[in-house]
Amino acid sequence: MKISSLRLQLLAWVVLPLAALVTVNLWTSQRNALATADLVTDRMLVGSARAIAEQVAMADGVLDATIPPAAIEMFDTGDRDSVYYRVETANGRLLTGYPDLPDAPQSGSIEAPYRDHRLRLATLSHAVIGAGADSPIKVTVGVTLAGHDAMVKSLWFSAFAQQLALVAIAGVFVLLGLRRGLAPLIRLRDAVRSPDRSDLDPVEVPGAQSEIRPLIDALNAYMERVRAQMAAQRRFIANAAHQLRTPLALMSTQASYALRESAADQRQEALVALQASSGRLARLAEQLLTLSRAEPGSRRPRADRIDLAEAARQVLEGQAPKAIERNIDLGLEETGPVPVIGDGTMMREMIVNLVDNALRYSAPGGSVTVKLAASNGEAELTVTDAGPGIPAEEREHVFERFYRIAGASEEGSGLGLAIVREVVENAGGSVMLGDAAAGGLKVEVRLPLAAAEDRPAGALF
Repeated sequence: MKISSLRLQLLAWVVLPLAALVTVNLWTSQRNALATADLVTDRMLVGSARAIAEQVAMADGVLDATIPPAAIEMFDTGDRDSVYYRVETANGRLLTGYPDLPDAPQSGSIEAPYRDHRLRLATLSHAVIGAGADSPIKVTVGVTLAGHDAMVKSLWFSAFAQQLALVAIAGVFVLLGLRRGLAPLIRLRDAVRSPDRSDLDPVEVPGAQSEIRPLIDALNAYMERVRAQMAAQRRFIANAAHQLRTPLALMSTQASYALRESAADQRQEALVALQASSGRLARLAEQLLTLSRAEPGSRRPRADRIDLAEAARQVLEGQAPKAIERNIDLGLEETGPVPVIGDGTMMREMIVNLVDNALRYSAPGGSVTVKLAASNGEAELTVTDAGPGIPAEEREHVFERFYRIAGASEEGSGLGLAIVREVVENAGGSVMLGDAAAGGLKVEVRLPLAAAEDRPAGALF
């Protein structure tokens, strides 16, 4: 069963190993209790045997073995143990006791069955003055194990109670420690869920431990990114609405003018202008949609294998009528496939925007050249034109959305280069602006070159 509570998981990680250690300790305690009971019983057996042996003496030339009451009473622990004994001479003659009592080694004790009981027995050898060949005598004492077993249980249960109390006390202190230690996490949860929070303000949790501080910092950093994205979206929506408002108003005016005009030539002129405006509006809407798709997280990432040379040929074929209309020499320089990994649709959109910008700002009779090459593990895409170029101080700003250079003669949305940067950076590449040899603009895009073995699912070729 999976435990979903962090408090219970931490408690389990502390208490369960402690319980395992207590189990091992209880096992060793049981062994120690048994050893203690054996030692105490053996001492009592030896003491009883010595008390009996010291009472054996010569009386009128005959060995007399009298059993002192103290030798038996020392086993009276309230457990109703039975005591058995045997006293015999060195040559095996029985002086007193139970003749069938099992023998025990003189160097230690043994346990043996006797009369449906299990006895612990010990034997003591003792010299008797004047006994002659009958000396030394041997005294064997055995006792049933009721008191012995009771002592083992008492010692073990005492250890068990101590260990159980230790685990319970440890569990209480661990719970208190977890409650205090997890308090900053509870405060963090309450701070995040607070209805008073607005605008994704940073979360502050006073007293947070050093282990929780990185989580709070990461959460604040994430909220900062969300704030930045939301601000960017608000700016994007505001700018898009502004950009769409102008062509829509212009189209409405042109349509109204066409409806009012009765002269066929003037109406035709208004309709042509209306058609041009609708084309520009469609292009703006297309670029807005492309930019939205190019943003990180807006769509599932793709890893197509794309030949930039083939993609450039397709784009130039589509842009050829515009180049012919403006009398611009549109050329492609490539020596073979230039494979990269990325989103094929967005890569083609990137090339479309580069070529469209170059054609838009190149004067009639000029030239636009698209060059492709692969070197040093990178794919290089260069688009050069013979237009006015972009001043060095403006080159970073033109990648901003809807940014237009002051005094620009050509109409545009200011989205082309913003789309290019989004697509290129999403593919792990870079884009730079420079001066073309003919005085126009040179846009250089560098992308990681696809390895020969990279053939992801859904590859284009």
